[in-house]
Amino acid sequence: MTITHTVPVSGGRLHCEIRGTGPLLILTGAPMGATALAPFAEVLADDHTVLTHDPRGIGRSVLDDPHSDSTPDLRAADLVAVLDALDAESADVFGTSGGAVTGLALVTLHPERVRTLVAHEPPLLELLPDAAERRAAVDAMVDTFHREGLGAAWAAFMDFAGFDDPGDTGPDEQPAGPPPGESPAQDLADGARFFAYEIRGTTRYLPDLDALAATPARLVIGIGAESRGLATYATSMALAEALSLAPKEFPGGHAGFTEQPEKFAAVLRDALTRS
Repeated sequence: MTITHTVPVSGGRLHCEIRGTGPLLILTGAPMGATALAPFAEVLADDHTVLTHDPRGIGRSVLDDPHSDSTPDLRAADLVAVLDALDAESADVFGTSGGAVTGLALVTLHPERVRTLVAHEPPLLELLPDAAERRAAVDAMVDTFHREGLGAAWAAFMDFAGFDDPGDTGPDEQPAGPPPGESPAQDLADGARFFAYEIRGTTRYLPDLDALAATPARLVIGIGAESRGLATYATSMALAEALSLAPKEFPGGHAGFTEQPEKFAAVLRDALTRS
């Protein structure tokens, strides 16, 4: 059974879904929302209380000002609001992609609210030696979105991120993007918000390495077994090296939890329980 909640957050309301029983585990993406994470959450609900949500401004999570930016710190504050609404002192957190950056911000700002953070392939471009060039490429991508539309922006994103060429698309087709959400119309709206108000704040987040090294929360940096060549593989390895942590390999690629949910869940359970 899935229970839905609407949680008030700064400047809006967050749509949340809860499944299962057991220790509280938050699954968070950005811009990925609850629908794309639902199959993975169902697998984990056998032994966890699993909370998924639509990040601010995405899907069913609405903002008073739809033109406001989404930053890792704001999304971290949203998760604190969720924990408070559930009367939960802390939770384990699995963050993927932009959600992994959210998790890092949460651990930095509110370390007492996280037991273990598994940060799976955070796109921390500022940790790479060519950060300035990467930053310029993101700016160009956003400009492409405003000038040529969402399809062209996703094509630029997929090339920039290191994914395989999605192939030729017709004039009415969209190149590959994130896993589908509530509806095609909602996916278009979420994609537009991602490029207009989210991608810059996420990819330009510079983690406080000293704070992360000193946090009482346990940190696990996740990489995909099939992610070599992706920008997020390089950023994850850079973060793990900066924190003197051995990265933990998960099945599949950047979205391995959607490709192989059972196998991915087994590795995640191991990461959450191993001391």
